[in-house]
Amino acid sequence: MPFTVLAIVQATLIFTIALITVPLPRIAGEFDLSSADLLLILAAYGLPFSGLLLFGGRLADRYRGRRMFVVGLTVFGVASVAAALAPSFEVLVSMRFVQGVGGAMTAPAAIAVLRTLFPQPAAFGKAMATWGGVSVLGAVVGFIASGVLTSWVSWRWMFAVPTLVALIALMSARRLLPIGELGSAGTRPGLDPAGAVLATLGISLGSYGLIASGDHPWTAAIVAGPLAIGLALLIVFALVERKVGDPLLPPGFMAEPCRFTGLMGMFLAAAGSGLVNFVLSLYLQQVRDWSPLATAAAFLPFAVALIAASRAAVPLVGRFGAARVTIGGLLVAAVGLALLVGIERETAYVTGILPGLLLLAAGGALTFSGSAVLSTTNVPQHQMGLAGGVMNTAMELGPTVGLALLMSVAAIRTDVVAGYASAFGAAAAVYVVAALLAMVLVNRPSASGLRGCRPVHAS
Repeated sequence: MPFTVLAIVQATLIFTIALITVPLPRIAGEFDLSSADLLLILAAYGLPFSGLLLFGGRLADRYRGRRMFVVGLTVFGVASVAAALAPSFEVLVSMRFVQGVGGAMTAPAAIAVLRTLFPQPAAFGKAMATWGGVSVLGAVVGFIASGVLTSWVSWRWMFAVPTLVALIALMSARRLLPIGELGSAGTRPGLDPAGAVLATLGISLGSYGLIASGDHPWTAAIVAGPLAIGLALLIVFALVERKVGDPLLPPGFMAEPCRFTGLMGMFLAAAGSGLVNFVLSLYLQQVRDWSPLATAAAFLPFAVALIAASRAAVPLVGRFGAARVTIGGLLVAAVGLALLVGIERETAYVTGILPGLLLLAAGGALTFSGSAVLSTTNVPQHQMGLAGGVMNTAMELGPTVGLALLMSVAAIRTDVVAGYASAFGAAAAVYVVAALLAMVLVNRPSASGLRGCRPVHAS
């Protein structure tokens, strides 16, 4: 039961990113919004969520996971109610932003609590294998639900899901979730405010620039300016972290070969899922003239395949190891993306689109599950919030960075559908290269001197 509560909350945090996508035209009509305003609504949740995850992880490590889980979920729930009742565009954007702040505190804290629930490495690894599938499923369910609710009732009802989940989780948190233990004087981290500000601004500004590239050329001030400033801030962040005594992100934390492989897999699996959701939504509605409800229904097999593959991934990780499952998932997903390269204006859904969707779902679920285990293997309890923050950051940046770069590839082609095919082809190639790189990385010795990404301690 405690795991179920945490998993539903995690899925809801990801669900909330996607729930606003399909009804944007109706929101624009109600508030008389421009395309720039719609971009702001899209970015309002994701920017603080991705930007504050590292600091959210630090708060969880310092003040206990359950405490920050409750605080973050309270902020998230209250903002969800206010967003549903928003009387204006400004209030809606503000509440989406506050939702993102609450989500950034909640997600890393949930990982810290999860480690307290499963202190043994084998049990924790099994839990994380399930956790990876839950995360990607949240995004797909959010997309499908937004299409259904947009067709049947007001877009405001979409916020009922995060509101109810937050309320139920808060009511059960004290009874079901362990409080955990604070680190000792030597392991309880400081807050590193300089690092927190630099990381948050750098990730947020860089992400905004990438999001804006969807509607503007890369040389436009709204794209190049935030990107340049964000990159500069992240470089300064990396330099500062080498100087401070208690860094927000310790140098070398992400460089451990198996952890890097897990984060790379998490990033790419999220990018691939985001690409397919975005491109096929545009293709089915704009090129094929499908309704939002029909478009949502087209992704139901994708969701079913995700659920089935996620369930299968847990025993596969136990039998073959997280590294092999991650590599296998990347290759299966690459085949799925390669099948979608054949998309044309009159491609049949069942024979031309569905096979690629199903393979991508299966490969993505395997990759998410294996990567979640690799990202948290051999992380001590006092850094579990950090691990959760880094893992969720990779998952959030995947769609943002991936869509910006892959849709730039698509823009090279004058025909829009041919551009979509090019984006799928480029993504498939990246997946294959990543799988080959992972094969090399997982056989490199870790800091402990071991190869093969095996857990070596429980603390």
